[in-house]
Amino acid sequence: MLPLLPLLPLLPLLPLLPLLPNRPLPRTSLLGLSIATSLLFCPLPAAAEPAAKLVPAQSEIVFITKQMGVPVEGKFKRFDALIAFDPKKPETGSVAFAIDTTSATLGIPETDAELPKPTWLGVGKFPAASFQSTSLKGLGGGRFEVAGKLTIKGVARELVVPVALTQASGLSVATGSFAVKRLEFNIGEGEWADTSMIANDVQVRFKLTLTGLGAL
Repeated sequence: MLPLLPLLPLLPLLPLLPLLPNRPLPRTSLLGLSIATSLLFCPLPAAAEPAAKLVPAQSEIVFITKQMGVPVEGKFKRFDALIAFDPKKPETGSVAFAIDTTSATLGIPETDAELPKPTWLGVGKFPAASFQSTSLKGLGGGRFEVAGKLTIKGVARELVVPVALTQASGLSVATGSFAVKRLEFNIGEGEWADTSMIANDVQVRFKLTLTGLGAL
């Protein structure tokens, strides 16, 4: 079975770990640390809104690639986010996102065993992928444009993500999709760089359910 690629998004673990006690942190603590550290080094507006809370059980990140022309879908099972903005004044907000790359799965044990290896996600060195916004723009009708920096395997690229926001029963649901090129992030190196076997383009689709976000 060919090792297929997952992608996305969002916060590399910075070199703070040598300063911590010599014992492993739980994976959830590492993700929280990576988000907090990213926000620390990315200035927020002086009047930033309180952060909304992600509802993981009602959220998902899916990636779709093609193997020899056949679409293959996978997902990330663990991720976290800090989303702080007023939908009526989005330009004052900020979005930080982290994905535990060790949680990538295509639902096939043999393939999933390949994904953590250096040729693919290299989770030993890069246990998280990240996205940090640089600007948010309202387009009207619950639609927004989020620009920022996507970092995977230590490689950062600028990205603009269209987002649609709906609200009901106290919950806000942000949905959207975008495309990335896996080879720009060194995903699938060596013989697996052959795009006739595994396509370079990867579609990423997300649904983020949030509490605590202001009204549209």
